[in-house]
Amino acid sequence: MTQRNSASTPEADGIRARRVRDTLTTAFQPALLEILDESSRHAHHVAMTRGPEAGATETHFRVHLVSHLFEGVSRVNRSRMVHDALGYEFGSGLHALALTLRTPEEESALA
Repeated sequence: MTQRNSASTPEADGIRARRVRDTLTTAFQPALLEILDESSRHAHHVAMTRGPEAGATETHFRVHLVSHLFEGVSRVNRSRMVHDALGYEFGSGLHALALTLRTPEEESALA
């Protein structure tokens, strides 16, 4: 698995980000996984008050995930797969994901 960092936003490294990374790595065996914490850009949102992490600050992530498991799967179903894998996180304070989900072939075609 390759991990990249963005020059403008550091790779997420909080407790939730590490759980998200572990969950996505286990579920999708990614060729590339990049997780950026964009929660500070959404500070105006009402704090999440449900679940064991009430008031959690890690609420919004941008995820770039490349996996062979997306081959032959529509964009909508790829998103569903990721949301299903992260069900616990949504129940405990995760609010939103911005997803870029590609197969290795799709990713290499963009290089």
